[in-house]
Amino acid sequence: MTSAVTALPAAGPWRRAVVREVRHPFPRAVVLRLDVADRTGHLPGQHVVVRLTAEDGYTASRSYSIASAPSDPLLELFVEELAEGEVSPYLAGAVEAGDELEVRGPIGGWFVWDGRTPAVGIGGGSGVVPLVAMLRHGRDLGTSDRLRLAVAARTLATLPYAAELTAAGAVTALSREVSPTGRAAGRLNPAAIAPLVNPDATYFICGSAAFAAGASDLLTGLGVDPASVRVERFGASG
Repeated sequence: MTSAVTALPAAGPWRRAVVREVRHPFPRAVVLRLDVADRTGHLPGQHVVVRLTAEDGYTASRSYSIASAPSDPLLELFVEELAEGEVSPYLAGAVEAGDELEVRGPIGGWFVWDGRTPAVGIGGGSGVVPLVAMLRHGRDLGTSDRLRLAVAARTLATLPYAAELTAAGAVTALSREVSPTGRAAGRLNPAAIAPLVNPDATYFICGSAAFAAGASDLLTGLGVDPASVRVERFGASG
């Protein structure tokens, strides 16, 4: 059995990363598998910063959650293209296997799960990515039963890692179609979240600002102590 990861590494310097695999799960999205030189281990929930440098020296960087488990020899990122983004259009539309990128990290010591304590993850859209890392880590440790998941998207086809999350039994809410379990189209609601509530759990919420606020309200409405809720919001870079 893989041992639990407990160390929280520093962000460290910029490192060279070679793109080993490129997959496009749906239009305007990409999964990148990176071989990072002198890689530092990570905990599920952490992120890295990817930096691009133009020929004229201009640089742009963006943070992306890590999808891979700590045991994975490659670093996996899921990137969804933002129409006005500086980094995501290149990563989602131009990067090929063999290309080189610069990455810095892992970063973050609060929104992390060690794989041993009870946890509930709630993710919207690409906010499911750090939860996938948690799921994979739990499988490695044999502690998947300690992690409960609820995820949301418009359709199953636009939910990152849909097959993996569905196979793991994640509660799935789709706003524009019936879920794989027959749940009517709609958003996550108290009835969907209530069975996941555990007074001993840490709650991890990741998604847009609006999604995070709504999920937080759901939990507090169900009596969850706000002190046990950890939130990671994402959006377009400034």
